[in-house]
Amino acid sequence: MAPQFPPAILNPEIKYRQLFINNQFVPAKDGTTFSVESPITGEEICQVSRAKKADVDAAVAAAKKAYSPGSEWRTMNPKTRALYLNKLADLIDRDRHYIASLESLDCGRHYVTILAGDIQMCIETLRYFAGWCDKDHGKTIPYDKDHFCFTRHEPMGVCGAITPWNVPMIIFFWKLAPCLATGNVLVAKPSELTPLTALYVASLVKEAGFPPGVVNVIPGYGMEAGEALSRHMDVNKIAFTGSGVTGRKIQIAAAESNLKRVSLELGGKSPNIIFSDVNLDYAIQMAHTAIFSNNGQVCCAGSRTFVHEDIYDEFVKRSVKRAQEGQMGDPREFATEHGPQVSKVQKDKILGLLQSGKDQGATVLCGGGSVEDRKGYYVQPTVLTNLKDDMTVSKEEIFGPVQQIYKFKDVSEVIERANNTAYGLAAAVFTNDINKAMEIANSVEAGTVWVNCFFDMNPTAPFGGYKASGIGRDLSEYALREYTQVKVVTIKLNTPSL
Repeated sequence: MAPQFPPAILNPEIKYRQLFINNQFVPAKDGTTFSVESPITGEEICQVSRAKKADVDAAVAAAKKAYSPGSEWRTMNPKTRALYLNKLADLIDRDRHYIASLESLDCGRHYVTILAGDIQMCIETLRYFAGWCDKDHGKTIPYDKDHFCFTRHEPMGVCGAITPWNVPMIIFFWKLAPCLATGNVLVAKPSELTPLTALYVASLVKEAGFPPGVVNVIPGYGMEAGEALSRHMDVNKIAFTGSGVTGRKIQIAAAESNLKRVSLELGGKSPNIIFSDVNLDYAIQMAHTAIFSNNGQVCCAGSRTFVHEDIYDEFVKRSVKRAQEGQMGDPREFATEHGPQVSKVQKDKILGLLQSGKDQGATVLCGGGSVEDRKGYYVQPTVLTNLKDDMTVSKEEIFGPVQQIYKFKDVSEVIERANNTAYGLAAAVFTNDINKAMEIANSVEAGTVWVNCFFDMNPTAPFGGYKASGIGRDLSEYALREYTQVKVVTIKLNTPSL
């Protein structure tokens, strides 16, 4: 890897292990903790305070106070909110080496990818939404000569965010930045598998000068902290990224409590469509990146690779070779391409789905099992062929390093098959024919369509899904709508004097 990157800190100091409530690190009210393991070795990193209902209540109370009428945050000039967000971005930039090392240890993600990619995305997201602080406003409405009518975009108030383990930092900021930019306050529950960087960021929130209670971070389990946050009557909005099973539970909890607003990003089974007129070397590499990045643990991964019949055999042969070339190992080492899965549970789920594929007739051309000579939770990079669209592996999100390659004949066929899924998060098409590209882009049921690229993302572009992939959007101006409500004010003019 490029020498300009400093090596990872192999044993970063774990500076914060307690809940962050009202700008203070505090233990859980009942004193309980849970173990945080590194997927690289399977060994414990530390114990972290375990939030439960009483701790959620305390965090929400602190947030509610920070948002109370007349409070510093509630009455703050929007330009000042922007200064706080930009200051937080400065601190993330200052500490990026430590944060990247901590994140890699905690979730098994490639250190250089975090250092050069994830951290930069976090900084750019903060700065982008800082720019919106004083620009998201209402409109005047034509009425008649006797009335003046206008709208206000007002904050939701206390918001909850429940964030996943696969790219913890990025998605944490995808929730935090628009939430705070629009004047809300936040109670965030990071995944119990990867809470360490969120707790460190909490310390930077305090250092940046945010008033107490504006941001609270409460690690814990979903059925305890997550459930309590989703049902809390003083929380007006929940933003969640994770599994469809959990997303549905959150939606039910929100409906059964105060009908709070919910935005959900729930994963996908994204088609990646390769036509025969492509540069084959480029398409193979992009298809490889689309599924094997982050060890396959990406919600919008190109997990169904559709290849035109004219190039199918060559594409498969060379894709297998490419999958076998990548070095497997410690993700903190520059040369490593394939790292571990986040946990034993996730590893076993992947292996179980792979076994179902074998049982239903899929052919394993490489990989297909675990890595027995390494500590941690490693699965071999795998390529499957002889797949049918109704197989379990074709329908369910594997969330692992498993490339599934399907043959197709023409545009109409591949569109129908691409849409034959409960999900609709992303899709991609590789072709030099603009007509084919536009037909695919206009026809696939997905919130994002990439043409001749994959994973090209920016804070200015919205992200979210169709169908079972979720509700609402992260990023861009569209995300502001998830954290604001519209009030209309109508004033009668020329009324008789009292």
